[in-house]
Amino acid sequence: MGPNKAIGCNVKECRYHAKTDDYCALDHIHVSKTKEKADVERDTECASFEKE
Repeated sequence: MGPNKAIGCNVKECRYHAKTDDYCALDHIHVSKTKEKADVERDTECASFEKE
């Protein structure tokens, strides 16, 4: 999988990290909330993450 330059990512532990650049290799990702109401960045996460 090559880098998707529309999705930046620096989580190298993820199966979908592009490896050659700080991008995701997926065509799209799913973002979800970590609490009932998201107010700040830390209240969300990339739900497409899979440990390498």
